[in-house]
Order: sequence, then structure tokens, then C-alpha cells
Amino acid sequence: MSKILFVMTGADHWTLDDGTEHPTGFWAEEAVTPYRAFKDAGHEVVVATPGGVVPVVDRASLAPEVNGGAEGADRVARELASMTELKHPLPLSAVDLADYAAVFYPGGHGPMEDLAVDADSGRLLTAALDSGVPLGVVCHGPAALLAAVAQDGSNAFAGYRVTAFSNAEEIQGGLAPRAKWLLEDRLTEAGVEVRVGPEWAPHVVVDRTLITGQNPASSAAVADGLLQRLG
Repeated sequence: MSKILFVMTGADHWTLDDGTEHPTGFWAEEAVTPYRAFKDAGHEVVVATPGGVVPVVDRASLAPEVNGGAEGADRVARELASMTELKHPLPLSAVDLADYAAVFYPGGHGPMEDLAVDADSGRLLTAALDSGVPLGVVCHGPAALLAAVAQDGSNAFAGYRVTAFSNAEEIQGGLAPRAKWLLEDRLTEAGVEVRVGPEWAPHVVVDRTLITGQNPASSAAVADGLLQRLG
């Protein structure tokens, strides 16, 4: 079957406005659910990160209260442990987009720290748009879109309709007052048309080859959308 590229944050913290390093990484459910969907459909998953560093899970994403209870948390932890690809990521600079049928970006606050300003990721995203390779991006993953620059210097995703982790969700999560910037605001400033739904509920926006999900609850639908594109 096809190969799907997982582009993941390499950051283990998010620097807040006062310089505090808030521990983070990738959000477990946003990686586990799409990974299982892709593997069950027979596809190969390859992980890439900035510099090829092993991605770090946000420990908060393993808590029972964000996984529907202890049983759900145990399932996510088991699935995460089975994702052997996480232990041997490629450096983003070495990725050849021609090797992949689709690209997927999970979230967590980590992308706000590194992928939002990563030139290799930005070039990959721009190339995916140009070549028509399907893109799936979830939650804070759309921070990576900020690094995608078109030839005229504008954002490559300007004019695209997307969804992403909303200002309201960031406020309810408690970190908005301490953030340097908020994702919904920064995407809007870049010319991206952000459409958010109710907080914490599944919400997906599809525009051309781009499929975006607002929050962890949206990751399964984004994965399904990518699989439909692959046939």
C-alpha cells in the first residue's frame, strides 16, 4: 500500500510570554488514532521531525480525564508504545515528498514552538500544495502552516479555509493569557480563513487537498478524510 508521512514536533516545551517553558510535545490521541487508522488500512507510516529528534509526548495527554477514563488512557498508552516508528524519525530536511501518498500533522502545543518557524516543514507543505499531495492537519498542527511561504513572500495557505485549535479552547485550557500569540489569531493574520466550531467537539474543514481538524476530537475524521483521498 501507500506510505504516509507523519510530521511531528520535536519540541518538549512551549515558551510562554514571560519566558517560562511549559512542558509539552505532541498530543497522544492525535497521533494514536490516525496512526491506527492508517495502519489498519494497510498503509506504512514514516515519522519525520525537525532534526530527526525523537518526538516527546505531552504527558497531560495521557491522563484519564482527557481519554474518557482510565480504560481509555490505558488504551492510548498501549497504542503509543506500539508505534515503533516514533523511535526512528527522519530529519525533515531529508524527506522526499515524492515517496509519500499523503502527509499528516498531529498537534499538541509543540508545533507552536518549532514547526511554526521551521523552514524545512514550510517547504514540504508548500510542495504538497503544489503537487496535490493530500494534507491532514489537526489541532495545533496548523501552526506549521505559518512557515509555508509562497514565491511572492505571502503565506502559501492564504485564502484557504481551515480550522484549528480555537482561541476559545485555548482560553478554557488556561494558557491563553500567558501565550505569546494564539493560533487562530496568527493564522488569520497570515490570510488564512479560519472557521472554528463549538469548543472540544469534532469539527473538520476541507479545502481542496487540505483537511484540517480543530481539536483532539477531530483527529479520527481527519484520518478518515485522508484515507478517502487515497482510495
